[in-house]
Amino acid sequence: MANPAFVLKDGTVLTPELEEELSREATAGYDISLARRVYLRPGRPAKGEAHGESPKVNTRVPADVHVAARQRAEGEGTTLSAVVRRLLAQYAAGSQQSKG
Repeated sequence: MANPAFVLKDGTVLTPELEEELSREATAGYDISLARRVYLRPGRPAKGEAHGESPKVNTRVPADVHVAARQRAEGEGTTLSAVVRRLLAQYAAGSQQSKG
């Protein structure tokens, strides 16, 4: 049984020739000044900040609340995530508007 082809993140198939080329490049050494930061953990750039990673907040809500909030957000041309970020920022700032 043949081994399935290994495919790199960009879709390139790792052939024996490419493997050899990458091996020669690694053996020769890298110029660290040309390196770019790669996040190994899943995550997105921080919202409203030049760099860093946004912390992820998970919570559970009743299904009817989720459906109604998502529908309202879509109706307002925004996302549920954007609504939650705005409400959490208001709460953190001490806003009385988020109390009901």
